[in-house]
Amino acid sequence: MADIKKVATRDSYGNALKELGASASDLVVLDADLAGATKTGIFQKAFPDRHFDCGIAECNMTDVGAGLAAMGLVPFVSTFAMFAAGRAYEQVRNTIGYPHLNVKIGATHGGISVGEDGASHQCCEDFALMRTIPGMTVMCPSDDVEARKMVKAAYEMKGPVYMRFGRAATPVFHSEDYKFEIGKGEVLNEGTDVAIIATGIMVPEAIEACKALQDKGVSVYLINMPTIKPIDEKLILDAAEKCGKIVTVEEHNIIGGLGEAVCSVLAENHPVPVKRVGVNDEFGHSGPAGELLKAFGLCADNIVEQALALIEKTK
Repeated sequence: MADIKKVATRDSYGNALKELGASASDLVVLDADLAGATKTGIFQKAFPDRHFDCGIAECNMTDVGAGLAAMGLVPFVSTFAMFAAGRAYEQVRNTIGYPHLNVKIGATHGGISVGEDGASHQCCEDFALMRTIPGMTVMCPSDDVEARKMVKAAYEMKGPVYMRFGRAATPVFHSEDYKFEIGKGEVLNEGTDVAIIATGIMVPEAIEACKALQDKGVSVYLINMPTIKPIDEKLILDAAEKCGKIVTVEEHNIIGGLGEAVCSVLAENHPVPVKRVGVNDEFGHSGPAGELLKAFGLCADNIVEQALALIEKTK
């Protein structure tokens, strides 16, 4: 996919905030001394009076965001996923989630692809943490187009939202006319042998896996699932009925993320075999993003291998 345009979704986040800021005078952005890394500096340059650097004090920043929301503003609280979901979890739960305030959390640098920053910064638990907060919407875009549309949709909805954006540049496969809707998945390919449900930067890998499986004569039902909560139950059940087996793919611990969300829907409505591809309940380590993703099996080759194994197992 070297000839395809690549953009880091953290860049998409900054660009979307700037675009929204021109027409949304109630939009404010908070950061924790990471405006350059989270790309909120793009918004800061355009609207300096509406950007607030709260310093390396993520818990305090979260509370400030809650206060601004209580005043009728729409704050986008921004920092690395490890700090937004991890360090500030109590504040997100009690000052944003409990009163159901209209705060949007923009969490960048999520997952193994943070790379050289190592295990301490490779947050692979954020979906699980945020899913447990009542009323919290949890999303992860697959490319630049989806990320920008997701930020706009988050601004337009009322209530708390958690969005994860990536550090590494990834392929852009959506066209600008793509219509994003919170809570809805996207069918990328129709098929009947096996369904693959992916989220975030794993979607381009799933697309490549789909092509490889089709070359082997396997009919693949491929789904991009950008909203992890509330998840698109109807689409999951459709996949289960058509294929009878599902592979989930995420840059997250297999515990508590997309895979378990899919399994919950299936267990209560239409049980079928599922293989969860993700981080297998372990911490990451430092290294180049691309090499790490392959080492942890977060790549097209492993998706193909797991899909074929599942098909063979269920014959």
